[in-house]
Amino acid sequence: MTTTSFSGNPPANRVRHELDATLKLQRAAYLAHPIPSLDERRADLRKLQTFLRENKAGLVAAINADYGNRSQHETLFTELFPAIDAVNHTLKHLKQWMKPQKRGIDLRNFLGAHNRVIPQPLGVVGCLVPWNFPINLSFIPLIYIFAAGNRAMVKMSENSRHLAQFLIDKIPAYFPPDKLAFFDETGGVGIEFSQLKFDHLLFTGSGQTGRAVMAAAAQNLCPVTLELGGKSPAILCDDYPVYQAAERLLFVKLLNAGQICTTVDHVYVPQGKTPAFVAAAKAIVAKRYPQLASPDYTAIIDDKAFQRLTQALDEAEAGGATLVQLIPGPKWDAVSRKIAPHIVLNAPADSQLRTREIFGPILPVIEYRTLEEPIQAINQGSRPLALYPFSHDKTTIQQLLDRVMSGGVSVNDGLFHVGQHDLPFGGVGDSGMGHYHGQEGFITFSKMRPVFYQARWSAVKFLWPPYGKFATKYLNFLTR
Repeated sequence: MTTTSFSGNPPANRVRHELDATLKLQRAAYLAHPIPSLDERRADLRKLQTFLRENKAGLVAAINADYGNRSQHETLFTELFPAIDAVNHTLKHLKQWMKPQKRGIDLRNFLGAHNRVIPQPLGVVGCLVPWNFPINLSFIPLIYIFAAGNRAMVKMSENSRHLAQFLIDKIPAYFPPDKLAFFDETGGVGIEFSQLKFDHLLFTGSGQTGRAVMAAAAQNLCPVTLELGGKSPAILCDDYPVYQAAERLLFVKLLNAGQICTTVDHVYVPQGKTPAFVAAAKAIVAKRYPQLASPDYTAIIDDKAFQRLTQALDEAEAGGATLVQLIPGPKWDAVSRKIAPHIVLNAPADSQLRTREIFGPILPVIEYRTLEEPIQAINQGSRPLALYPFSHDKTTIQQLLDRVMSGGVSVNDGLFHVGQHDLPFGGVGDSGMGHYHGQEGFITFSKMRPVFYQARWSAVKFLWPPYGKFATKYLNFLTR
């Protein structure tokens, strides 16, 4: 694995050599020991958990350094806790997940024969990790990769340089490089990484990059799980309390300053209820983040993202939108890369805020007269990674579930379907493909291998050529 310092880019051939050497090392280790025992897998999971616990302060500090300011409470709540808790869940269920599955067989054809589906490790899995939740989105996949008995190579984001260096320095004390290796993005590493002949590749990030990763993996016929993003909508239905919806939506929207692929991108509000929603939002957010400099309020990751978001606000305002700033003081600060939370009313349909994934602390509000309007508007676009309906009416919720497809759903809250260890996580269409988390994660990183065991005496013997009258009767019996 690379130990490149923060300055300079290593030559491309050296990067490729390091990647190839690590893949060769892990492949050889897999072939020498292809089926780790339950005890070995449990030991690997406990090592992951031990690493997180023993290095908690260092991980929090490294992520904070990468962001400029990342709330330590957000790091603990969204990154370390989910990973530590997922290990506990996996340890509890792993024995059952690993059991061969018995499958039925038609005894008319194969008397005494039987079927099994045997979960077996794939080999070496590659993970391309984004910057927004770098521990969560590396260690939670690793839990299921190791549970399935595999080895892993992990490439971190160019915006996670401090964390990548921390992992590169510390992980070898817990795992040998033939089991787990981390790589820093020092320029061109992601391209080289996606071209490796892994047994499975997991990518989390933008749709544009996801397409490039999938195209590169296709050259090796490497199966890919893509976790992308999209404009995930919330729909506030007429029966649901406005203040309670605002409380829940704004917690999720402003978590990590909105830099979450599953966050609420925009909200549909019944006609006439926008003033109540805005008033609630002002009261709620001012209590949670009294000022822009609050240490609980996370910074935008880099200057490029900061400029994109501030320009999108300016563009919407110039197009006739109303910007509602939710905390007092400056609208934003370029030095700290913090942007005040905003609600945007009447954003033009062709503006960036309406057409691109926002990925920031900005919430467009769109009024509707009938529920059919948001249903049609959502279905005319790309299928979102998440859907957030707010209603106490079961018929209304079921209508939205039936008619609006998305990767996942949280009813009467935002985001929390992602943190349920017994639910799969994954997109659909432009928001991704494949699942992981929970048992689906174990299955994704396993080969669910079908095995047919023939009996001592085979009924197929009657179908050996030359075909006679008995074969004719037998086949007519089977196809009657």
